[in-house]
Amino acid sequence: MFDAVFFDLDGTLVDTEALALRSNLRVFAEHGHPVEPAFLHAMIGKDEPSITEYLRETLPGLDAGQLQSDLHRAFYEDLEAGLDLKPGARQLLDGLEVPAVLVTSSGRPGAIRKLELTGIHTAFAGVITLDEVTRPKPDPQPYLMAAGMLDLDPARCLVFEDSETGAEAGHRAGCTVIQVKDVVTPTGRWAHHVADDLLTGARLAGLPF
Repeated sequence: MFDAVFFDLDGTLVDTEALALRSNLRVFAEHGHPVEPAFLHAMIGKDEPSITEYLRETLPGLDAGQLQSDLHRAFYEDLEAGLDLKPGARQLLDGLEVPAVLVTSSGRPGAIRKLELTGIHTAFAGVITLDEVTRPKPDPQPYLMAAGMLDLDPARCLVFEDSETGAEAGHRAGCTVIQVKDVVTPTGRWAHHVADDLLTGARLAGLPF
C-alpha cells in the first residue's frame, strides 16, 4: 500500500516528551519561573529556534538563551540515564517491508544519540533533521525531502507523528498521516487516523501488524 514509511522521533518512536516535561519543569523552577505542564505542551514538536522565540514572547525579561542552555543540559543528563522506546516501536521498525526514513525537528547530533541509545539507528534508509532543512515543521519541506531522498511520490508515503506541528507537516506534504497519542491528546485535524499506539496506527493504515 505504501512505498516508504516516515517517522518522527521525539514522542513518536522514543519516550522523550515525558522525560523533557520532567526536566523542563525542574529547570524553569530553578530559574524562578515555575510553569504548568500546559505551558510546555505548547512547545511540543517545535524546533529550537521557534521555542526560543516562544519563550521570549511569553516570558518577557527572561534570559531565553541561558534558559535554553540549561534546559538542553538537564534534558541530556536525564537522557543519558535511560531512554525508552515507545510501545511497539521496535516491532514496527523490524517488521516493515519498505524503507523507513527518520524526519525529526531535533538537531542531527541529538537525534543520532537518541537512536544509538535505543538501538534503532540501523533501521533507517535516511535521517533528516533540523540541520538539513531551511523550513522546519509545520512546513512540509522535511517530508518532501524524505520522499525526494527515495525518489518517491509523497502520496505513496506513510507518516507517523505525535504532535500537531508534525502532523500538519506530513499532511501538507501530501502523505498519509497517522497521529499517535503522547503527552498531549491529538486533535486529529491533520491526521488520517489517530491511534493510541504505533501498532494500532499501523493497522489503521493497513499495514499487517
